[in-house]
Amino acid sequence: MASYDWMWQTGPELDPAELYALLSLREAVFVVEQQCPYQELDGHDLHGSTHHLSVLAADHLAATLRLKVPDEIDRPVSIGRVVIHPDYRGGGLGHELLRAALTRIESRWPGRDARLSAQAHLQGYYGRHGFEPVGEIYVEDGIPHIDMQRECDSQGK
Repeated sequence: MASYDWMWQTGPELDPAELYALLSLREAVFVVEQQCPYQELDGHDLHGSTHHLSVLAADHLAATLRLKVPDEIDRPVSIGRVVIHPDYRGGGLGHELLRAALTRIESRWPGRDARLSAQAHLQGYYGRHGFEPVGEIYVEDGIPHIDMQRECDSQGK
């Protein structure tokens, strides 16, 4: 089993090489592997309210996700750009990644729900982490998606 280093950074804390690694992995998986041409550079990665989790295995980016934290305290924290490098799939890293994101949300922004846009075939995966569907399935960039939300734990409200 691989040993991982976990690192949280806000957008302004990313150095150029770290930002390049994040964008490169996301493009390799979302655009190339999933054959989904879309605009990856969306203007959110460098915001101070965006938090990136990088998971490194021997200085190689194994996985990443980002949290977008709205200024309005009644709006949920958005989990997005969840991606695992193909070499690190199948060993539970995705579940660890999502648990780390939920722990971060609960500790940094208590009382805030978590929201994400899931590829529809991953609805059960996110459901195991307490996410419930919100609305109907829709097509985004040629792939069926569904919005899902997880209410904060009862101690946080």
